Amino acid sequence: MKLNERQLDLKRGLTQEWIITNGIGGFSSQTVLGINTRKYHGLLVAPLLPPARRFVILSKIDESITFEDGTEEIIYSNMCKNYISEGYKNLKSFEKVYTPKFTYKVNGVVIEKSIAMVHGKNIVTIFYKINTDKDITIKLAPVMNFRDFHQMSSGAEFDVSQRIDKENKIRIVVNNENSANPIYLYSKEGKYIEHNHDIFRNIFYLEEEKRGFFPEENLFVPGRYEIDIKAGEEKTFTIVCGLEENIEEINGQDVIKEEEKRLKKIVKDSKLVKATDSKADQEMFRDLVISSDQFVTYRPMFGLHTIIAGFPWFLDWGRDSLIAYEGLLLKTNRFDIAKDVLLMMTRDIKFGLVPNGYSGYDSRPLYNSVDASLLLFEQINKYLEYTGDKKFIKDNLYEILKDVAKKFQEGIDIDDSNIYMDKDYLISAGTENTQLTWMDAKVSGFAVTPRNGKAVEVNSLWYNALKTIENLAKIFKDKETEKEYSSLAKKVKLSFNRKFFDERNKCLFDVLGSNEIRPNQLFSISCTYPVLTMTTDKPKKMFETVTKQLVTKYGLATLSQRSKKYIAIYEGDGFRRDMSYHQGITWPWLAGLYMDAFKNIIKNEKAVTKKKKLIKEYNEQLEKYKKTFKTALSEGCIGSIAELYNSKPPYLPGGTFSQAWSVSEVLKIMLSEEL
Repeated sequence: MKLNERQLDLKRGLTQEWIITNGIGGFSSQTVLGINTRKYHGLLVAPLLPPARRFVILSKIDESITFEDGTEEIIYSNMCKNYISEGYKNLKSFEKVYTPKFTYKVNGVVIEKSIAMVHGKNIVTIFYKINTDKDITIKLAPVMNFRDFHQMSSGAEFDVSQRIDKENKIRIVVNNENSANPIYLYSKEGKYIEHNHDIFRNIFYLEEEKRGFFPEENLFVPGRYEIDIKAGEEKTFTIVCGLEENIEEINGQDVIKEEEKRLKKIVKDSKLVKATDSKADQEMFRDLVISSDQFVTYRPMFGLHTIIAGFPWFLDWGRDSLIAYEGLLLKTNRFDIAKDVLLMMTRDIKFGLVPNGYSGYDSRPLYNSVDASLLLFEQINKYLEYTGDKKFIKDNLYEILKDVAKKFQEGIDIDDSNIYMDKDYLISAGTENTQLTWMDAKVSGFAVTPRNGKAVEVNSLWYNALKTIENLAKIFKDKETEKEYSSLAKKVKLSFNRKFFDERNKCLFDVLGSNEIRPNQLFSISCTYPVLTMTTDKPKKMFETVTKQLVTKYGLATLSQRSKKYIAIYEGDGFRRDMSYHQGITWPWLAGLYMDAFKNIIKNEKAVTKKKKLIKEYNEQLEKYKKTFKTALSEGCIGSIAELYNSKPPYLPGGTFSQAWSVSEVLKIMLSEEL
């Protein structure tokens, strides 16, 4: 995607962001104006324990041009509380396909700046190509930090020591808890001039103020590179910054070419970009495949791949990884990594629970989820559907799946999880103080959306899990297991259909005992094995209620607007945001769940006239979603989809600006054809 000068006005530009990642949890991200508006923005955000313990290292580079007559023009833009430096006015275009490129023009000087990360390493390269019609000196000042990306260095004075290891290669040590991790800077061109205690004070982050956080911090400038360029000369050079010592061996242009080559191969191997598609559709699918790759992350400690839930602040979460699994990995033909992720999900199963995540500080598994274990079964169904690789499942996962099901029947109580199969064969989970489903917001220990008890999607997934084991047992000729789980699945289905239908609201109870209308009920008809009996009128009534009360422009609302608890706008400080998180805000990933459920409704409709009507409605909704998400890819984070959106105009994005399951489900929708 390319933005021209007219599209790069200040108001709009501050809302548009870009991100590139290094495949181990690190990333580089800013706005399209090159202005940092978040504490998470930076040219090098590096994980010290990949993919965790991420630190902002290189915030940005401030560029300026000195002409022969001594006049100076700035290229950079920084924001303080009541001031913005105006280098962005010299920005003529921004382009992001594989890597971001900024083009500036000022007084006969054209500067192209391209940014790329070395895949698998904590290194960023900033490659410059400069053409000038007069003699100039370009000055490049790295603006730096070394802090946890969740924190802020407000008021910091920075105790920094530096030395020149080789010509223009600088070794910088920030004397704090990270002093054992030196930062390296290098430029082959020009000369380096050291600065002494140069503090950039009170840089202002607009988005943090909106999110209710203190928005100002200090940064340090260790020095600057000065490079002389003659009139008529085209000059290319690279600034390299990283935590690897051998950065002088790295050429920015080569890094850009390698990253472009790597991503082009992923796009080609996905087979999703077809010559018969329009140019716009080819670019859209290319961008979605590239975006899907940004979440694919290697955990060196485990030797396995995983999926980051969302940028800029999430790590890998079991639930999110499994919901995003089909779209990110199976639709894109990345089957080897898909196997890796299944092994990653089952590596640390404890008492039948798939970890919902790992500690960001010591990689300790966290078991605060009831649905991650059950989602695993559905993704194994999907893996078999796409690959037919029964041997991998039998050799690595079959016995694990049986053990998970046994543990759910026996009962699990880790960290007050209180998971057990009740006398009616349904799964009950949680307490008033524990949040074990995806609607997990808590404020000061208070559960905003308490869903303890028998949740509709948990029991839909429970039935699906039992039927999955039954089917695998049949494939693997394990007759005793097949018989056992066939019998249990029938009992679960009978109990579910008797208890979950809400006659008053013509839909399913979200949790037995609660009449809130939420989208979680769609799991009952969207899994490989639907628990809701499809030959009755209950699925149709439920689907009609969901359609009328929850479908929005960007997906589905998390709560019916008829509820007194309904909140349409996600805004304000942490308390206000958490209180609204699942109380009416729209989540794009639910659109994929909805469209899958829609297809099952159509599949099971026997009346010809009604079926035609449903097909027409499906095609209309599909077209609406496609139109919406095509636009969304050019807003917010370029080429990606946000975690959530407001449920009323102007439908602003919120949460993480690039979310794995959002991208996954949007990719699936875009690939869907009319019926």
